[in-house]
Amino acid sequence: MPPETPPETPARAGSGTGATRTVATGTGTGSRGRRSKLAAALRPGNAGVVYALLLIVAVLTLLSAQLGRPPYLSPTNIINILDQSSLVAILAVFTTVVLISGNFDLSVASAAAFSAATVLSLVAPLGLPAAMAVALGAGLVCGAVNGLIVQLVGINAFIVTLGTMTAVRGLVLILTDGRTITAEDPQAQRSLIALQAGYWTVPHVLTLLGAAALVAGVLVALSARRSGRGPLTGAAVAAAGLAAIALSPVLGFELRLSKPTYYLVVIAAVTWAVLRYTVVGRRLYAVGANAEAARLSGINVNRYRIGAFVLNGLGSGFVGVLFAAKLLAINPTGLQGTELTVLAAAILGGTSLFGGLGSVLKSVVGALILFTLDNGFNVLNLGANYQGVIVGTVVVVAAAIYTVAGRQRQVRRIRESGPRQPEPASAAAGDDRQEALR
Repeated sequence: MPPETPPETPARAGSGTGATRTVATGTGTGSRGRRSKLAAALRPGNAGVVYALLLIVAVLTLLSAQLGRPPYLSPTNIINILDQSSLVAILAVFTTVVLISGNFDLSVASAAAFSAATVLSLVAPLGLPAAMAVALGAGLVCGAVNGLIVQLVGINAFIVTLGTMTAVRGLVLILTDGRTITAEDPQAQRSLIALQAGYWTVPHVLTLLGAAALVAGVLVALSARRSGRGPLTGAAVAAAGLAAIALSPVLGFELRLSKPTYYLVVIAAVTWAVLRYTVVGRRLYAVGANAEAARLSGINVNRYRIGAFVLNGLGSGFVGVLFAAKLLAINPTGLQGTELTVLAAAILGGTSLFGGLGSVLKSVVGALILFTLDNGFNVLNLGANYQGVIVGTVVVVAAAIYTVAGRQRQVRRIRESGPRQPEPASAAAGDDRQEALR
């Protein structure tokens, strides 16, 4: 490989123009790169699930108004949708992590039911903190068992988690003795209700959003100035923040959401940030996309995949505790079939079942789509006989759209990275002559 030309050495005749052009248009190239990233993020192949949610909400709103039903976008109905979807959405977040790592988990609902039965059985004698710790530990153990068997023994994840789903459901049956168990102690009931029930109200939401936008705009402007770019984007974000703060006395409102909804927001935000901005997240995507290449790069594949299972089990345990706190009871069939809803939410969010591709935020949107449809069917008084058909059709269509979009992206990527055109013979001869003269 020829040595690189030092900065003070004149460039070759055949390449000097290209180098000058690159330097002169560096800022423009960066600006075009940012615009292209934004355009790519807004393409239907990437943001299609968000567009689908908006379209479904618009259609249900129009149908509700046309048929004289209660307003679909009323604050009460929106709060109900968010609250109803929160537990499934939390499970979808952790299941997405497992799918990104290249594995599969069907035991999340059984693990959650087992944790719910555990906390209800122990909350009276041990108190909520200790009972919750044991329940979370039970979910963690379920996830660890799945990960160890899949990675160390080498059995397919689908077979392993299908078996543990059945086995853990059997443990639920043993723990409940085939009957519904409840938290009968009044103090235990109060502690469980305090964990899940009630609403947290955030006043002056527009002011808070404006302040956050103002701070973000200032930070973006300072970062752009240090890197030699124009501060226009940061200034626009800061101006929007100031406008929101100024309009808050007129358009201000309160945000009143249930506690599980806030749990979902925190969990999804932290998980997304870890996957998006940390080395752990990048390595997890690499493990799911190509495990052998990741191993050759020095990444401990087993550690990341087992860790994803453990995290999923811990999340399942937490959802089980919230479920027990919500109903104050659990029966042997509690949460049965929820694992399929969780997988449907992840698939609607565009998560690949083969690993290396997925977004926890899109999985949350997928869960919102499913519960928005269910809620809309109830508001429109649509018979339950049709709901399953419609939801199943939506899942299949979404999977088909993502598959076609993925193929188109792959074809586009292959075309863009096609073979380079060979240099003209005259240019190559000129370069050779210049090298001889030197």
